Amino acid sequence: MTIDKLRDQLKQLAPPLFARLRDRGFDPTQLETWAASLGGDHAARNRLSGTVTEVDPKIIQQVPEPGSVAHQRLSNIGNAALARGELAVCVLAGGMATRMGGVVKALVDALPGITFLDMRLAEVDGVTAEHGAPLPLWLMTSEATNERIRDALNERLDGKNIATFEQFVSLRLTPEGELFYDEQEPSVYATGHGDLPDALRSSGLLQQFIERGGRYVWIENLDNLGARVDPAILGGHIESGARLTVELVDKRPGDKGGGPVLHDGRPIVAEHFRLPLDFDAERVLVFNTNTFLVDARALQNLAMNWTYVEVHKDVEGRTAIQFERIVNEMTMAIEPRFLRVSREGTTSRFLPCKDFEDLKAIRDVVEELAKERGLR
Repeated sequence: MTIDKLRDQLKQLAPPLFARLRDRGFDPTQLETWAASLGGDHAARNRLSGTVTEVDPKIIQQVPEPGSVAHQRLSNIGNAALARGELAVCVLAGGMATRMGGVVKALVDALPGITFLDMRLAEVDGVTAEHGAPLPLWLMTSEATNERIRDALNERLDGKNIATFEQFVSLRLTPEGELFYDEQEPSVYATGHGDLPDALRSSGLLQQFIERGGRYVWIENLDNLGARVDPAILGGHIESGARLTVELVDKRPGDKGGGPVLHDGRPIVAEHFRLPLDFDAERVLVFNTNTFLVDARALQNLAMNWTYVEVHKDVEGRTAIQFERIVNEMTMAIEPRFLRVSREGTTSRFLPCKDFEDLKAIRDVVEELAKERGLR
């Protein structure tokens, strides 16, 4: 049986490799379960079961117009929380910039001489100086990026206000359910940004933050330069009483990503490939930026059966299979509040940079953001 072959392969793993995997959350039993599920139409298995329908657009809230009374009220609430040190920023920084030469994306220049990491550090420094309370910055790295990012942070790393923690890993499989090998070694991969709740909890950073009076965590993609701390959005999250706020932007032609839907009557965010074939995704006119504001205790106490989607990759003409989880799936367990945010100009909260062409297109806006943060 294939599972018996897989078990034999796992038993033969070199002790240093097994220790490396174990230290990064590897679960052999889970891998066996994934292997047993292989076969048939994996795309169909990745789709949500149950009933998926559109959300009522009326439940998607808006940020009040800057300068309005409502915007000022929410800004006051957010600024007070920042002055009490109640917010931390958690950045997804596990990615390699494959379209930028296969380097650590955090260390790529967003502007000449200014890296993506520099932009994040300057933001937290500015908020800390303005409010007189630390704004912790935690970076979820991967095995591929952790050492280089830690080297770049150098003396800034204090394990509390500036800290890193690694996401988890597993081993790729063949379509037959055996270990997939890169040359002579089993192929190791990171299991997705959905690792964040468990990996952050394992690091101890979140519990320590809560014990110091921390209450909210802003989760952001490293390469979305528009994602940043906004007191009005923080204030709106606090005033709403929601445990999770999801930022949405208007769709543009060609956009594909997670969007708000009702799943068996409950609001969630679902990736495009998770939607049933008979659901018209084009009718969803907004999508998720992968920016979330979440209650720290809700994140700490999150207990759910995560869905790991099956991903097929072509590796030098061979098919490698890996299983990943997606961070927006936490909306399955924590009811989300949907917030439509700007996608225009210097107010945009969605400026993703997947390659140098993306950076070139938003160069002027990034220059303004750098000036705001004292980097220009």
